[in-house]
Amino acid sequence: MRIHLGVRAAALSLAAAALAGCGDDGASGTGSVAFSTWGEDYIEQEIPAADLEDGWSIQFHRFLLVLRNVTVADRDGNVGARMQGSILVDHTAPGAKPVATFHDLEAGPWERVSYEIGPPDADTALAGATEADGELMRGAGASVHVEATARMGDAEKRIDWTFTAATRYADCAGEKDGKPTQGVLVTNGGTDTVELTIHGDHFFYDDLQAASAKRRFGPIAAADADDDGEVTLEELAAVRLVEIEEGPYGTGSAGNVDDLGAFVAALSRTLGHFRGEGECTSGDP
Repeated sequence: MRIHLGVRAAALSLAAAALAGCGDDGASGTGSVAFSTWGEDYIEQEIPAADLEDGWSIQFHRFLLVLRNVTVADRDGNVGARMQGSILVDHTAPGAKPVATFHDLEAGPWERVSYEIGPPDADTALAGATEADGELMRGAGASVHVEATARMGDAEKRIDWTFTAATRYADCAGEKDGKPTQGVLVTNGGTDTVELTIHGDHFFYDDLQAASAKRRFGPIAAADADDDGEVTLEELAAVRLVEIEEGPYGTGSAGNVDDLGAFVAALSRTLGHFRGEGECTSGDP
């Protein structure tokens, strides 16, 4: 599944071919790749009302996810390095968080980079997260947990959502030094720094796959059937997509997504990006 396409595949293929054929671009010796992760201002600060179609603003209080199995491989799938263990990140904590650094990789292009978001284990490390966060995630077997408050005028709604599905983000590509780049480029004695960027605003898209998707909160707010100020996943599951008047709420090629709960759960598997707006293909591990 892809969403919010930002990098043209044709351009990436040409760039990868050029890198592979460039004999003087550090393609000898060894170097390093350093992965970090960041949730952008939307998670650290807020999604402002100006960036939603219906006037709501959204502030996250917790944005927990577990990163694991960061993998660097060549175009044939030969693995050069793979992350050991996993890390639980709270992206509401400010700044980029280190994830994994690989040394002594052969210099040159490594075109097949992937990572996973999935449930933690007993030894999952913490980054901006607390022991209580770890207990919550382990107890629920959760891959992603978010808590937020949405506001419009005097109206206020809370969300407290937990998702357990594991997702693999593969064949990642993005811009490096202003150039489309498939995977990573290791230079002799150098370090390619790579950000695994998390897009929290995806939870509020009104289409699973279209690049024209808009951010909306109104249909989510309207799902609060008991009007207690908290919108649960169970309440979302009671809302059929065909009943929503605002936005397309398109599902593209995704199957078995016919209610708002399933729709938001599907969006929870599109959070991972690469070098900012770069894309990966998402699916089961």
